[in-house]
Amino acid sequence: MPAKNVIKEYERNAYYHLYNRGVAKTAIFLDNQDYKTFLYYLKLYLSFPDKEAALTKIPPSRKLRNYAGQINLICYCLMPNHFHLLVFQKDPQTINFFMKSLGTKYSMYFNKKYKRVGSLFQGPYKAVEITSENQLLYLSKYIHRNPIGLTRREPVGYKYSSYTNYLGLINQVWVKPLDFIGKDYKSFVEEIDERDSFFTKNIILEDD
Repeated sequence: MPAKNVIKEYERNAYYHLYNRGVAKTAIFLDNQDYKTFLYYLKLYLSFPDKEAALTKIPPSRKLRNYAGQINLICYCLMPNHFHLLVFQKDPQTINFFMKSLGTKYSMYFNKKYKRVGSLFQGPYKAVEITSENQLLYLSKYIHRNPIGLTRREPVGYKYSSYTNYLGLINQVWVKPLDFIGKDYKSFVEEIDERDSFFTKNIILEDD
């Protein structure tokens, strides 16, 4: 039986929920540096390189591939043993390259730092296509609410998610928030209603 939510073919100009967890549900972020390193790789992969950086004499073999303009990161949340990314993909092949690059780069960092060998993640990343505006809206809510069980408080103070971008408290230019004109996004995220589970059914990570 094929693994759940392992997509082999992607659509052009489509939204996807991407997620993965540590092998055997073990932690993939052990300290602040780990979270910051993962975010740093996201920034490098998704930011347009400036002219000065392009002129530096970095060997081609050491330059990271760049996916700016090909993938938009809509929102994210990093938790101790898993992560969530909500992305918009323009080209149907880009997600595979992007996630392989990100996973390999972070695994190399983590294994070197903690002197370990073997796989860091529990198999291939999972991907679910988002097919409606309501799914998109409520999935962003689900992702941003993830830290509540960890911190026992509302998610606004959590440092490793894109929620503060949506509230206008920070501006990570490599994050492209959804446009919620006319909506109080903070109230929307921090209040629960019966539509939460309906619109996120089958597009969430089991056993967070």
